[in-house]
Amino acid sequence: MKQFLTVEERFAVEARVKAAEKVTSGEIVVMVVPSSHHYHAASLVGSTAGSMILAILSAWMYGSQSMWVFLAFFGVFFILLNEIIKRNDLFKRFFVKRQEMAEEVEEGAVRSFYHSKVNETAQHTGILLYISIFEHRVRVLADTGISGKIEQHRWQEVADMIIGGIRTGRQSEAICKAVDRCAAMLQEHFPRRQDDSNELGDVVIIGR
Repeated sequence: MKQFLTVEERFAVEARVKAAEKVTSGEIVVMVVPSSHHYHAASLVGSTAGSMILAILSAWMYGSQSMWVFLAFFGVFFILLNEIIKRNDLFKRFFVKRQEMAEEVEEGAVRSFYHSKVNETAQHTGILLYISIFEHRVRVLADTGISGKIEQHRWQEVADMIIGGIRTGRQSEAICKAVDRCAAMLQEHFPRRQDDSNELGDVVIIGR
């Protein structure tokens, strides 16, 4: 997480959210999570498959056809590979299906939308920018007051903007630009009211 956004970059994003909410009554929430799911099965599948191959090769090189020798090698390799895959996102992602990641990110975004009370603004004009690092995915969710005014494909454009920035290592800049884009779209339909208040806060949420 520290490598994704530095303290200074988080402050920059939060400042951009504050600036955005000076021109619109909409509420913008930025959330960054390490992953949307633990994917325990990926470690088990990867370590089982890898251990099977390594155990067969090791038993062959050892010159033994004993099942007990094979199982001994398998057990050692399984423990080692399981620990390696659990701790290395690059390896773990290899054993997770894209569809599964998409479903987990969607579920995580919806859960966070309600848990962070983005749906509880007075005019239902909250937006969640949900960034899940492990899956390399971004989901933008808009509350009911907004969804009828702004088409879904425009929020996908915002998500794609952030993903593009992540791929080039300029995530903080991309998030700031995404916040600006959200503010511009919201201002058109939901300009700031005189009695407007900051209902959700501007701090970047870090966590699950």
